[in-house]
Amino acid sequence: MFLLLASSGLLLGALGFQYLGGLTPCPMCHVQRWTHIAVIVVAALALAAFPGRWHGPVLLLIAAALVIAVGVAAYHAGVEYRWWAAPGGCSSIGSIGTSRMSAAGLRDMIDNAPTARCDAVPWSMLGVSMAGWNAILSGGLALFALACGFRAFGSTDQ
Repeated sequence: MFLLLASSGLLLGALGFQYLGGLTPCPMCHVQRWTHIAVIVVAALALAAFPGRWHGPVLLLIAAALVIAVGVAAYHAGVEYRWWAAPGGCSSIGSIGTSRMSAAGLRDMIDNAPTARCDAVPWSMLGVSMAGWNAILSGGLALFALACGFRAFGSTDQ
């Protein structure tokens, strides 16, 4: 239940920044959201379908989703801080070769461009971006899920 509520809180926070704060998410922000949606779905299904059973495997599955969340968020934070390059089309860095592009091709490129850049930090607290905070918080949740999962394997209630 805690993991379901925590991932729901992180997702609601991201949606709040988007819809109430006016911060447009980049493509990598959307990928980070999918990992928390997976945690929410798995946790909700497990609570509804298997009350009191299968806690160990479900918690380890949730931990795996949260480890992926950490990886994606850490990669995104690294892109924001220019530690490494963003995936293609997600940043302002690089040449787009417009000298040989037709007007229609340029228009299509502009129309299909991401609405927000992955290499920009739209918000930070204590010098840590939203992606950085997601990595930190998801890491803590992953450790919690792993500890609970391994503990559940040791119990007879599984």
